[in-house]
Amino acid sequence: MASEQSMMLFAGTSHPEMAKQLAACLKLNLGKAIIETFPDGEIGVQILESVRGRDVFVLQTIARRPSFYLMELLILVDALKRSSARSIVAVIPHYGYARQDRRGKGREPITAKLVANLLEKAGVTRVLTMDLHTEQIQGFFDIPLDNLYARHILVEAIEKLKLNKPVVVTPDIGSIKLARSYSEALGVELAIIDKRRVNAEQVETNALIGNVEGCDVLLIDDVCSTGGTLKKASWVCKKAGANRICAAVTHGLIIGKAFEESAIEKMLITNTVPVLEETDQSRLEIVSVAPLFGKAIEYMIGAKSISSLYS
Repeated sequence: MASEQSMMLFAGTSHPEMAKQLAACLKLNLGKAIIETFPDGEIGVQILESVRGRDVFVLQTIARRPSFYLMELLILVDALKRSSARSIVAVIPHYGYARQDRRGKGREPITAKLVANLLEKAGVTRVLTMDLHTEQIQGFFDIPLDNLYARHILVEAIEKLKLNKPVVVTPDIGSIKLARSYSEALGVELAIIDKRRVNAEQVETNALIGNVEGCDVLLIDDVCSTGGTLKKASWVCKKAGANRICAAVTHGLIIGKAFEESAIEKMLITNTVPVLEETDQSRLEIVSVAPLFGKAIEYMIGAKSISSLYS
């Protein structure tokens, strides 16, 4: 990566507000491009300014319409590559298709690896993302990948909640490592809920491992879509004698009535995914991660260690 003068920032159409915030953090104007959809649904892209010899960053979150926005990103990257950009960094706040990262059953795809292959083939030279569903996804890439952590920003917001005798609770076994990192950062105890996923929409909750009686609970997860997992976990904690129930989630997809009949009174989410207009935001608090992404990009340009962001 070269000097700041060689850097340019482009964005797809998935998250216009995040693009504006990131551009403001970097003190840049967004690169000019036409992104349109033809009557038959195909995506058309034209870059309207020279990118020859420039280091280009492309912001696109793969959520809401993941297949559409992934394809839009690939086409945008291809246009930049064919326009002789020196390097192309895909800035993907939410890395879509990450849930299928291994073959748990026969005849299943590994979509997280497929997306990695597509990005590399299109011409991406580096990826910047946040809170991958599993760390092993980094091994699917043969190009550099930097995985930022929202924990440091969310912990600051959590501390403002003034929780009494807080206990961090992971709503399933798969989130233990993530929840433990929060419990250590906050200096509090950790409890675990044993959950089994029945299918893509249904989860089955079995037991609570740990004590939450008389405590305020903080549920931790990386993604919340329908809210089924967190909803069941909140009532398990309530029945076990917990007082306030709050949650902190990196990627708040919040589809449908995710909070309906939930015991969660406050949920902290980041803006890696745009919140739908119809979503009830009365119990939501949105924390911007644009400054962290901006810092990471500045460190890339300055050839500094990304890990030093957290020191």
